[in-house]
Amino acid sequence: MVDSKKKPIILSDQVRTSLTHLEPLTQKVFLSLNPPSPLDNRADVDQVRHALERGYGSVNVPLVLMPRIPVICRSAEWQVTATLADTGQGWKLIDLESGNTTKEQFGLAIDIGTTTVVIYLVDLCDGSVLGHAADYNAQISLGEDILNRIRHAAEPGGLARLQKAVVDTLNRLIRLLFPLPKETGKITAVAIGANTTMIHLLLGLNPASICRDPYTPIVNNPGLIPAGEIGIDINPLAPVYCLPSIGSYLGGDVIGGILVSGMHKQSDVSLFVDIGTNGEIVMGNEDWLVACAGAAGPALEGGVTSFGMRAETGAVDRVSIDPETHKVKYTTVDNAPARGICGSGLVDTLAELFLNGIINRTARFQMGQDSFVVVPAIETASGEDIVITQVDITNFVATKAAVNAATDFLMENVGITYQEISHFYAAGAFGQYLPIESAVTIGLYPDLPRSAIVRLGNSSGEAARQVLLSRPRRLEAEAIAAKVTYFELNANPAFMEKFSGSKFLPHTDIDRYPSVKKRLQTRI
Repeated sequence: MVDSKKKPIILSDQVRTSLTHLEPLTQKVFLSLNPPSPLDNRADVDQVRHALERGYGSVNVPLVLMPRIPVICRSAEWQVTATLADTGQGWKLIDLESGNTTKEQFGLAIDIGTTTVVIYLVDLCDGSVLGHAADYNAQISLGEDILNRIRHAAEPGGLARLQKAVVDTLNRLIRLLFPLPKETGKITAVAIGANTTMIHLLLGLNPASICRDPYTPIVNNPGLIPAGEIGIDINPLAPVYCLPSIGSYLGGDVIGGILVSGMHKQSDVSLFVDIGTNGEIVMGNEDWLVACAGAAGPALEGGVTSFGMRAETGAVDRVSIDPETHKVKYTTVDNAPARGICGSGLVDTLAELFLNGIINRTARFQMGQDSFVVVPAIETASGEDIVITQVDITNFVATKAAVNAATDFLMENVGITYQEISHFYAAGAFGQYLPIESAVTIGLYPDLPRSAIVRLGNSSGEAARQVLLSRPRRLEAEAIAAKVTYFELNANPAFMEKFSGSKFLPHTDIDRYPSVKKRLQTRI
């Protein structure tokens, strides 16, 4: 078992949950059976089923397994291990093996992002993560963002190409974890966190209605689906559980974020934000949850700037500017020559430009400038200056404004003020890598006590691990989905008005950001 070279986003230790009692999607049971005799001439399948039903109640045996059961029982001298899948309404036999293999129980917790796919190999006996693998979602070649993929799905053969691309990505990563083809059959359960469109494309469902009024998906909770029906190269009867979605732009990855943050159990009001190719925002507490979502653009993945790039080797990831000389200090991923700027570097750069008066509160350059050199040509891999332009800043600030406007929209609809927000949960790369102070300075993060700002890391992947291992957590995730009130932002005039007025740094109302206001006054 090996890790891929691409490092996945991990879950923050601040919110890691230890499950004390495991009820995984699948369980193994060792059976010591009696060979048939004149005193017991039950059918082979019936004997296996009867032995299982003594501990598990009703057990379904699928037709595809029936021909194998006599062969396995006799070759193993009636000492066999059964694998049972929890269907929610009972149990289903999905495998029968020779001997006692109860110590070999494996499942996959998967986060399918629009950009990146991460797989965690989980020991179903104790819940530990045995390995991980990550890579870019191969669907990128067919469309960088969700809307382009939905358009591609509408082309002849487009939906099949998109499904094959993501399934090929999954199978490639599975082979990294289990290099021998026969070993992949030992994986007997899968749980997936993903946005609504990614789930539709994985299942081969037409996503066209997701982006059309009234924005209704084909399915929000697809239930358990055998892996073989999707094409995932593991035990073909292994159940695949997708965390439930709420709407077109609010998927199971967000339900997972709520689940692992615990905000749905707290009396105080919390704010959950995950900004990637899409942006999702949830606000609430133990009594209520409201949410909204929409396309945010790949701002934090370097997709809206001239020299933007993902956080790969050579990406500028940290920036500071000397207030006297305006000389730039920076670091790059792997300390390699600079090739471009990733999301964390861009957030740092904007914050430093703002604090040093190089751009003003409207995010415009001062004194006739239209760009700023972050890395001079002599220090770059390409031999040309790496710069931030006015167009780059304007594009990025649109993402920041969308976060502010959506938050304001939710607060107005539930009648609370920003002073009532006690915790801020930042998920995904948005939470894992962005520098907190710089994110607060430009208004991406709220100006709360820093201890109240919690980096969740890959909460979608961790939620997948938890529902893989725990039936109560699966039921809890579905209860969360039923509890959330979803506000549609598409073409909403109130949201658009707030969006237009939110393109100030750090916010239209600077009093919401007292620490930033103080720093600006100190530097004047």
